[in-house]
Amino acid sequence: MTAPQRVPDQAQPPYAVLAVASSAGGIRGLGVLLGGLGGDFPVPVVVVQHLDRKHRTFIAEVLARRSTLPVKLAEAGERIRPGQVYVAPPDRHLLVGACGTVRLSFTELVHFVRPSADLLFASVAESYGSRALACVLTGTGVDGAEGVVRVKGVGGTVLAEDPASAEFDGMPSAAVATGAVDRVLPLEDLAAELRALVGAAAAT
Repeated sequence: MTAPQRVPDQAQPPYAVLAVASSAGGIRGLGVLLGGLGGDFPVPVVVVQHLDRKHRTFIAEVLARRSTLPVKLAEAGERIRPGQVYVAPPDRHLLVGACGTVRLSFTELVHFVRPSADLLFASVAESYGSRALACVLTGTGVDGAEGVVRVKGVGGTVLAEDPASAEFDGMPSAAVATGAVDRVLPLEDLAAELRALVGAAAAT
């Protein structure tokens, strides 16, 4: 079996994907973050939010009301596109493979959860290298901590919500404790920082 090919580097934007993870308190956190990114955010946004595996979710519809970017549940085999938000379906790991192709997996739980932030972050690190952005928001547990180390290890950039201001500080605290987080900011400041990183004009 041949190794997957990394997505080729391009001149602009400097980053090719934004992977975001959240858990408890995440619907509000994601709404604030996505609402601040603006409708011209130039890279795909891929989201893992821990959800009840037993019930149908309306997360895409809820987040779409708070975002000027279009929001949808990710579908296996599709290619992620700039300016679109992709949310992991309940009870499926979401990974982004070579050339930005979505993979959905029903493999075992990671840190007792599925979808797993760790698996998403590891997949964007492998596929995009230094052009990967990862962001950890509010949540309980430690999911995402191992993944941010993978992103940082290939030269990517990691942001985290300030645990002191997070609704639930478990996930951002675990990420920060790894030493792999480049910027720790209050929720309300994360979107502006992400826009600056990807080269988007300042939001008005």
